[in-house]
Amino acid sequence: MRALVTGGAGFIGSHVADALLARGDEVHILDSLATGSLEKVPDGADLHEGDIRKDAARLFEEVRPEVCFHLAAQADVGTSVERPDYDADVNVLGMVRVLEAAREHGAHLVFSSTGGAIYGECDGPAPETHPRQPISPYGISKLAGEEYIFGWNRLFGSHHVVLRFANVFGARQEPSLEGGVVAIFLDRMQAGESTTIFGDGEQTRDFIYVGDVVRAVLAAGGHEGGVYNVGTGVEKSINEVHEACRRVTGDDREPEYGPARAGDVLRSVIDPSLAGRELGWRAEHDLDSGLRETWASMTSSA
Repeated sequence: MRALVTGGAGFIGSHVADALLARGDEVHILDSLATGSLEKVPDGADLHEGDIRKDAARLFEEVRPEVCFHLAAQADVGTSVERPDYDADVNVLGMVRVLEAAREHGAHLVFSSTGGAIYGECDGPAPETHPRQPISPYGISKLAGEEYIFGWNRLFGSHHVVLRFANVFGARQEPSLEGGVVAIFLDRMQAGESTTIFGDGEQTRDFIYVGDVVRAVLAAGGHEGGVYNVGTGVEKSINEVHEACRRVTGDDREPEYGPARAGDVLRSVIDPSLAGRELGWRAEHDLDSGLRETWASMTSSA
């Protein structure tokens, strides 16, 4: 099919573009390169440098995609706390512009949302029906994007899909951009630098390997409607993740500890069983196997 990947020069988007090309699709990428990079754009994909807030309509008119995987976003919680207006501009206004362009040209849309930041504090694996109580501007803006999707589905009879990602990690994740703790730990261990855990390290997250996320995204591209959690259903503390990173890298240094950060939830884990039943998808990697693949990619390209 003819596919458009917004944010396709970034972490998850470039992996999605790779997978689409591998199955023979025509792939177009819309990316401003504000945080994405040319090095991540796969051979065979057509890069259109532009901003979702002002260039979506033009590119949809030019390319006429059958499906759009909307992965472009302001994805850092810390940035959203410091600059909530910018976060909303990209994640809400940008969402509306992409959504309207998709409506104009009859394209199917798959929207990358977030589980951890939308559900807020969890007392166990949160299903899709869990109350949505974001405590960061990033979570709020993603929730607003979801509501636009649901509203357009009701208003215009579209069948767009929302995917709520857990904490994604893997190759190509920039430690300075997405704020992924795995990327930060591995990058600093590779450089022989000290690592810092914010808070006491007992806060938990659901870590999902990017290769598993890509399979869910492609499955949603052929599915009509719905909202699905994309995670493992298994929570790991940041202390446990640090220890797992030490195992895979051979680093023997203990972490330093710093003050907890604003906007961080203490417990976040999502229930992916609905995606298993309706999309035929489940995670194939646990934390350790995903870390091994990530580390192997980092060391092979060093």
